[in-house]
Amino acid sequence: MDVKNLAEVPAFTTKDGSEIRELLAYRNSGIKNQSLAEARVPVGGSTLEHYHPKTEEIYFITAGSGKMRIEKETLPVNVGDAIAIPPGLRHKIWNTGEEVLRLLCCCAPAYEHTDTVITEDL
Repeated sequence: MDVKNLAEVPAFTTKDGSEIRELLAYRNSGIKNQSLAEARVPVGGSTLEHYHPKTEEIYFITAGSGKMRIEKETLPVNVGDAIAIPPGLRHKIWNTGEEVLRLLCCCAPAYEHTDTVITEDL
C-alpha cells in the first residue's frame, strides 16, 4: 500500500514556476498512468502561461483564491472549485487573495517537465 503524507513529501519547482509536492506518481508509488500533487502559489504570484501537449489536468482549489485563465477565458476561482484543463490549452493561474493559493493537481498521464510548453516570456 502506498500512503504519502503531504508534510513529508519534498517540494520542487515545476517548469511553469509553481512549487509542487508530488504525492503519488510512478516515481514514488505503484501508480502508473497519472499523478497527484499539491501546488502552492504565493500571495501576488502566478504560474507562467503554459500548455501540455499530452497531459490533461484537473485543479482543485483547497485554500486561498485566485483567477484562472484557459485560452481566452478568465474566471475567479475559490476553495472547492474544480477546473478541467484539456491537453493543448494554454493556461495560467494567479493568486489574487491574501493567503497562499493551494490546489491539488491531477495529471494524466503523470506530470513531466518535458510535456510543459511555456508560452510567455520570463
